[in-house]
Amino acid sequence: MDLKSLNTFHKIVSLGGFNRAAEELNYAQSTVTMQMQKLEAELGVQLIERGRVFQLTEAGRLFHEQSAHIVRDVEHLQANMSDMLLGEAGSIRLGAVEPIASYQLPDILYSFLETYPRIKLSVDIANSPVLAKRIIKGELDMAICSAPAIGSDLYFEPIFTENLVYLIPEDHPLAAQTSISFGDIRNHRILLTSKTCTYRQRIELALREMCGHQVDTLDISSMSALKSYVESGLGIALVPESMATSDGSRSVARKMKDYPITVPFGILCKTADYPLKLACAKLRYHLKQAFDNRHSSSS
Repeated sequence: MDLKSLNTFHKIVSLGGFNRAAEELNYAQSTVTMQMQKLEAELGVQLIERGRVFQLTEAGRLFHEQSAHIVRDVEHLQANMSDMLLGEAGSIRLGAVEPIASYQLPDILYSFLETYPRIKLSVDIANSPVLAKRIIKGELDMAICSAPAIGSDLYFEPIFTENLVYLIPEDHPLAAQTSISFGDIRNHRILLTSKTCTYRQRIELALREMCGHQVDTLDISSMSALKSYVESGLGIALVPESMATSDGSRSVARKMKDYPITVPFGILCKTADYPLKLACAKLRYHLKQAFDNRHSSSS
């Protein structure tokens, strides 16, 4: 069945005649007549009474009623395709690392989906190496994480840098200091995240250089759980500044005095997919603007 003829039939019914439908569709009246003849021939029934007064046949009324959903579905599909080409509809599989996924991303994605309600979004939380592998396998479209290994078929666009700070229980002896050196923490327990965590690798390097190998450590596999372990008095952690600044906690953040650690984060995707297109391009721009605003205002 020809969709143009079906659409023309519904225009004729809604406007009450061939002439009005031809004007609305910008067709010649002969085109409208030909389309109706073709549609009736395909169906093997007469849909419209021939006469001076427009009227549907019984078959025409039944066909109009039962084909209305087809016209609506096609119009909806065309609108969706148009929105997708504009980047205002579609689906995005986004990856993110902790603590960005828990502490920064929710508000950013809320405002994004408020702006683009027709975009469907899923969020996969993992460490940077895992996210990179999932992008290569085609399981994710893009991710917010640290830079991938050199030589991978991935494109990394840095968008902000996280500064690490000491997170200390509020009643800890070192809490009275405004800044802390690695020498100050040498004899205190240090809480570390999983071995695959980008922060962990930088912290271990600093600990070896500044404190030697005899450091009391406790592994906590979840970055988002570190704050609770610090507040319980189990030890000191080095965490991103954005994670340490929330209110109402029983811990305090102190700057690093002698060995500042920074970790660049950005948008990761396949090299072949960059520059990102359609809905992913909209999300990339939104993420970049949001992180720029957050980190420029906090600096």
